[in-house]
Formats: sequence, structure tokens, C-alpha cells
Amino acid sequence: MSNFEAEPRMASWAWPTGATKVLAILGDPVEYSLSPVIHNSGFRRLGLDCVYVALRVPNGEIGKAVEALRFFGVLGFSVTMPHKESIIPYLDEVTDRAKKLQSVNFVYRQDDRFIGDSTDGQALVEALRDEFDLSVHGRSVAVLGSGGAGRAISLALADNGAKEVYVISRNLSTASAAAELAGSVGYVGVNEDIDRVSVIVNATPIGMTGTNLAGLTPIRADQLKEGQFVYDIVYHPHVTPLVEVARSRGIQAASGVSMLVRLSTIAFEKWTGVEAPLEEIRSAVRAETLRRG
Repeated sequence: MSNFEAEPRMASWAWPTGATKVLAILGDPVEYSLSPVIHNSGFRRLGLDCVYVALRVPNGEIGKAVEALRFFGVLGFSVTMPHKESIIPYLDEVTDRAKKLQSVNFVYRQDDRFIGDSTDGQALVEALRDEFDLSVHGRSVAVLGSGGAGRAISLALADNGAKEVYVISRNLSTASAAAELAGSVGYVGVNEDIDRVSVIVNATPIGMTGTNLAGLTPIRADQLKEGQFVYDIVYHPHVTPLVEVARSRGIQAASGVSMLVRLSTIAFEKWTGVEAPLEEIRSAVRAETLRRG
């Protein structure tokens, strides 16, 4: 059931209005986020009186941000690095999945309560299936990184029938925790295990524009081999250093735009109760990524 009455004239009348519902993404950096493009294009297409904004929240300030959003009555918000774990104590509740992962990537309001959930893993698996016709069932997968996204992806891979999940991280403690989430198919991996897998997922911010990791790749070109599929959850730049390296070796690779679109539609539908206009969103994302170059 929709939480809003659609206004068909939304695209032509003054907007935002005095009654506009506010949503946001909290993170640092957020200036390159595509999320405002995605959500606002959907709101306009459906005539929903909502607006989505990017709010830079420095590390250590997430509690203040959550209380401010609570005070102003926002409908919900997305959460990105570096706050996926640190936000949890400031929420009223988290889903069982988010509790298991100790990670939250979006928050919705239920009455006056903020409830956090983690959909990173679900979004990745669905993006691979829907955009690339790639099922993880029966495949060996390397997950680079063991933070919030890496843990969520490891769990989702196992839940969707992956044969082996190798978690590769410099932090052996968090790698072990992520591998444990994958159960009997989870392993703490090393770089040499990349040769064993058919799918490689970068779940780190390495290569992301606006960070001190920009221009870097999490693995070397000579670690890749023909027949593998490389997915980088980083999406800015649109062609990340890892994607560029993989393609230079003739290996199919993609950045994280399709995963972001899926993450956004899951949140959009939870917040509004309305099916997200997927084609409109994809068109807006294509136009924006071309504009950015």
C-alpha cells in the first residue's frame, strides 16, 4: 500500500513544497553519490512529494546526525561508509539480518522508530542475476574486503548457493568473521585463492573517487585470468581502476551502478510503498554517468 497520494503535476509545479517528505543519504564522502539522482527521478516520475538529499556526516558524528533527522521527521535514509556499523547504537531497532551482520545500509521509519536493515548482499546477488544473467549458485567467489558490505555479500552468496566463498582482507579477524557468516562454504582467503574462483567481488572502497584510495586497485592485473567475472561495488568513477584493469585483459567486468540501482529500489519501495519506476531510474543514471564522464 502506498504511503503517498500521487500528484501527476509534480514535474511542473513548484517543488519541494511545504509538505515535502525528506529522505537522505549519510556518509563521507557523499558528493559523488548517485542516490539523489536515482530517488528524485523516481519521485518525479510517480508524482510523489518527496526529496532525497546527500548529507556529509564526518566519522564520529553519526549520532548527532540521526538525532537531527529524527527531530525533523525524515521518512528514512541510506547509510554508507564510514557509518554502516557505528550507526547501530543510535537506532531504535535493527532487523535480524542487520543484527547478524552488524551492518546497516538503510533505515526506515515505523511510527516514531528508526529501524535499520542491511540489503547490500541481496542487492549484489539480484544485480548479478538481473543485469548480467549470472547466478552465484554453484560458483566459487572471492570477496575482497570484510567490512559491512563484505560481510553482507558473503552471507548472501552462501544463502544463494555459492560453492565456495573466499574472504580476502588484510584484517584476518574481520575476514574470519565474514567467512563464518558464509557457514560451511566460507573460507579466509589469500591472494592466491583468486585463481580458484570464477567471480571476484571488490567490497572495499579501493579505487573510489574522493578518497585517499582513488586510482588504486585491490588486486593486480596478473592475478586475473580468462573466464572470470569481476564486479566492483565502487561506482565512481563509472569505470573504476579495477574494472579498467580487468577489461584490459579481456575479462568481463562491471562497476557497482547496477547494485546501487537495486539497493535504491529496495529502499524506495520500503519508504513509499510504491513500486519503483526502474526504467526511469536506469535512464537517469545513464544520463548522469555520461555527464560525469
